Amino acid sequence: MKLPAALLLSCVLAVAACSSSRGRTVELPGGVTPQEQRAEREPTWLDRLVGNDNRPNVGPCPLMGVLYDSSRIVDFAAPDQVRYANIEYTGEMQGVRGLCRYVGADPITMNLEIDMAFGRGPAATSDRQTYRYWVAVTRRGRAPIEKVYYDIDVRWPRGQSVVAHTETIERIVIPRANEEISGENFEILVGFELTPEQLQFNRDGRRFRIDAGSSVSPGQ
Repeated sequence: MKLPAALLLSCVLAVAACSSSRGRTVELPGGVTPQEQRAEREPTWLDRLVGNDNRPNVGPCPLMGVLYDSSRIVDFAAPDQVRYANIEYTGEMQGVRGLCRYVGADPITMNLEIDMAFGRGPAATSDRQTYRYWVAVTRRGRAPIEKVYYDIDVRWPRGQSVVAHTETIERIVIPRANEEISGENFEILVGFELTPEQLQFNRDGRRFRIDAGSSVSPGQ
């Protein structure tokens, strides 16, 4: 959003006037200086628009994590042949982190970074693969409030069987019923979208390493 030129000009002039002023500080009733008064007042809509709001969060951020059963994916060329030579592609979520912001009765706004690694197995027929993953917002210990799906297109450079990638979710907004509801009431969970067979494979504790193209560790 662009501010009108006249408004921008007046802002510049105001800043210049403040920086060049050498007069004495005028005390307001109660002994509060103009600078202190500005610091104590609640930020206006314009302050928030330009990020000029230094008030601390009113509570902790939501818990963030990778759902264990959905943290890995292994694609086999033939689903009924679970062996190293039949592996096409693998994927693993290795961690999630993020920042949150909320003051007063505002909703919680967050961003996330998800660390992933992807492997290309001996049965792969392409150096490119699309993976689908999801991000879910839940109340602690309850069903998801919302679940959003994302696709990520992975390419392997020539001669490489493993690539690492950090996926960024720029903005998540979590409404709060009132200012008494803190971030600790919510969870942010991430995971791969899996077929029933892939999900059962993970729940059985069976796995291949992410670098399936060069080595294998079944059952690890």
